[in-house]
Amino acid sequence: MNASSLVGAAAATEHPREVLSFRLGAEEYGIDILKVQEIRSYEAPTRIAHAPAYLKGVINLRGVIVPVVDLRQRFGAAEAGIDGFTVTIVLHLGQRTVGVVVDSVSDVLELAAETVKPAPAIACAIDAAYITGLASLSERTLILLDIQALLSAADMGLSDIALAAAH
Repeated sequence: MNASSLVGAAAATEHPREVLSFRLGAEEYGIDILKVQEIRSYEAPTRIAHAPAYLKGVINLRGVIVPVVDLRQRFGAAEAGIDGFTVTIVLHLGQRTVGVVVDSVSDVLELAAETVKPAPAIACAIDAAYITGLASLSERTLILLDIQALLSAADMGLSDIALAAAH
């Protein structure tokens, strides 16, 4: 049995999972709802000098300094303006709280295991290691992200920036 059939076998035995769906341009993504702390209307973060362009800065969330990542820029997509639909999704990832800016939040969906398929191995702006699968929902396809792995990646440098901002 190869690795992909093991993944398929594991997916078939899983219970339905809930994901928060959001949009970045024309694409719709999903992240584990259990990682979501809150959804806030967009507020301009305080910029950090010499930070990568996708790190918009930090916000003070009830006394906690939270780094804010623009996922559109992180994925190398065209920059979009901030509008009334733009939100910051505040995520609780282990010991870290991180905000991600997205174009809009769609809804919370319950995904049955059979609707989730492995992502094809293709070159794209997101490393395939951060895509946990694709969910087909009638007319929609959701790209499911391992948001914790994505935001914990070494190239994100969030731990160093978050620590520097807190001092």
